[in-house]
Amino acid sequence: MNPVRIMALAQKEVIQIIRDPRALALAFILPMILLFLFGYAITLDIKNIPFGVLDYDKSNMSRNLTLDFVSSNYFNHRFDIRKAGQIDSLIQLGEARIVLVIPPDFSEKLKQGRTADLQVIVDGADANTANIAIGYTESIVGARNQKMLAEVSGRSIDPPVNLEIRFWYNPNLRSQNYIIPGLIALIMTVVSALLTSLTIAREWERGTMEQIITTPVTSLELAIGKLIPYFVIAIIDVIIATAVGTIIYDIPFRGNLLTLLGFSSLFLFAVLGVGFLISVATKSQQVAYQAAMLASFLPTFLFSGFLFPISSMPKWLQYITLIIPARYYVTIARDLFLKGAGFRSLYIEGLVLLGFAVFMVFASAMKFKKRLGN
Repeated sequence: MNPVRIMALAQKEVIQIIRDPRALALAFILPMILLFLFGYAITLDIKNIPFGVLDYDKSNMSRNLTLDFVSSNYFNHRFDIRKAGQIDSLIQLGEARIVLVIPPDFSEKLKQGRTADLQVIVDGADANTANIAIGYTESIVGARNQKMLAEVSGRSIDPPVNLEIRFWYNPNLRSQNYIIPGLIALIMTVVSALLTSLTIAREWERGTMEQIITTPVTSLELAIGKLIPYFVIAIIDVIIATAVGTIIYDIPFRGNLLTLLGFSSLFLFAVLGVGFLISVATKSQQVAYQAAMLASFLPTFLFSGFLFPISSMPKWLQYITLIIPARYYVTIARDLFLKGAGFRSLYIEGLVLLGFAVFMVFASAMKFKKRLGN
């Protein structure tokens, strides 16, 4: 390989990027738009669940129980239901996700020291929200039980077993702390693949490929020279995205920035190589753009562990995730942001990304050489 020829190709690519407003927008504006849109739109924190109350008892005890739900941040009290016939329509229309039905003998049974029943009707169409709503309900009712037992006995009652739960690395259980590092991996995959997918296709459309073919550059030199400018752009995007995550979204970054950039370099060469391989395989920028979007977004979104835990997937799907570079980078990003992990705990993921990077660059060069031979 000749470094002079590689840098000349890189310089030529930089000039083309500067002259192309679409490439500049794709390189710097799109990542920030995606980071802000997805960062605020995607959340696993479920609050303000709409709920209604059908209170047949209408006692101080039933009102206090309702007040416990209202005063929490989990439920949004929208309806005081008068009759049972209203429940079906409210849940069917989605106006209430959960309905609390307090029977007429609720307070009477409690005063007699008997167990009072409490019915909770939940919209099970959204299974995730339903499970979380039930968890919130059990927590609120459990706290109310403790208060009522204390009132009856006249003293505070300590449970036989005191469970102390400590959440490490994300003590407030903010879903954004989990999502944003993974989102950086998703965005960089999409943007990097889109950028490099247009490189060779652009040369064919502009009729400049013949000039490149006549130069004494090898296919590997061409691949590396074309990738270098986009690699620099992608590294800048990673730094900006990390700054946005820590400053705007208040995500803790406990790791070493140089370690993040080192692993990011391996990951970026892998995904840049995917885009370049697509560009080599087609002579149309439009086709290359669509293919890059399909090849980068869907696999990363579904199979990287960004939103859906890989351990919960069927075994055959878990094997498919092994060929997704973002799977390894998502783990690296989250561990660096939240746990402050170092190279020793992430070197396996790093070696896999190194393998991906080398394979994709050489595969792109070989494909380009074969394409010219045909």
